Amino acid sequence: MTAIRSLAVFCGSRLGVNPAYADAARALGRGLGQAGIRLVYGGGRIGIMGVVADATLAAGGSVLGVIPEFLTQWEVAHTTVTEMVVTDSMHSRKRRLYEESDAFLVMPGGLGTYDEAFEIITWRQLRLHDKPIVLCNVAGSVGPLVAAIDHAVEQGFADPACRALFEVIEGVPAVLERLETLSAGRSGSGERL
Repeated sequence: MTAIRSLAVFCGSRLGVNPAYADAARALGRGLGQAGIRLVYGGGRIGIMGVVADATLAAGGSVLGVIPEFLTQWEVAHTTVTEMVVTDSMHSRKRRLYEESDAFLVMPGGLGTYDEAFEIITWRQLRLHDKPIVLCNVAGSVGPLVAAIDHAVEQGFADPACRALFEVIEGVPAVLERLETLSAGRSGSGERL
């Protein structure tokens, strides 16, 4: 197993109401840049997405943005990332994020962040990959997502073993520490996604 060299970060295209969210994104980006871990993310210049990308770049890090073509027309694409990949669809965006990453990190965000988080957890449950998935709890942000999974388990719609598909870590400093000890997981065939 190899160390984490490339991390997909799923996060909001808005800043949210709590300044702690942007502060956490800034700290994450700075930490990734300093650790030499490439940020792979949705390619936006706005919201938490833009904050983490800007902080990674400011710390001398490498940033790969992956954005569907229709969002570039909305003028939300980051223009100064290290590399930008424009895809033909949301699905091909998610597939490329998956292919380019050794692990996944979920930060605060909205419906798109939940969509990405649930999909990557589901792909791991289906044994399409075995890459680490970390949920960074910032000011209680992961509570609703974990509660939805717990509810599915309690109601018999999911096996209790699904709780082991991801780990919840409190705050960015602990996440950055954990990334030092995580190993890149096994990639499955992208053809099955």
